[in-house]
Amino acid sequence: MLNHYETVFIMTPVLSEEQMKETVKKFENVLLDKGAEIVHQENWGLRKLEYPIAKKTSGFYHLFEFVAEGSVVKELELQYRRDEKVMRYLTVSMDKHAIAYAEKRRNLRKERAAVAETEAAPVAEQPAENTNNE
Repeated sequence: MLNHYETVFIMTPVLSEEQMKETVKKFENVLLDKGAEIVHQENWGLRKLEYPIAKKTSGFYHLFEFVAEGSVVKELELQYRRDEKVMRYLTVSMDKHAIAYAEKRRNLRKERAAVAETEAAPVAEQPAENTNNE
């Protein structure tokens, strides 16, 4: 039976941008190779940790939302444990309320991005009228 899952993992902050992208791609491939459907993913970037992990105070956060069987989660978490670049991870099974909330949050982000794009678009300047009274 297919379930809806959400996983967040924290990568060590000493990674370069390229290494971080390779690590994310590796876990994305693990999911796809095992037959999971990735619904959504977000790169949360470098964030400060609430408490130090292995003497590090920040880390790169990444989120995957996917639909898969339970065996896929086992394999994904095994890969997390084997990869020294991953400091922490958490995978949760989502119920119908969490799925609805995640979808609502995604749609809200899309709307905000669309509004930001329209506000950032340059406004065509209108020619100034000649106000000299002759």
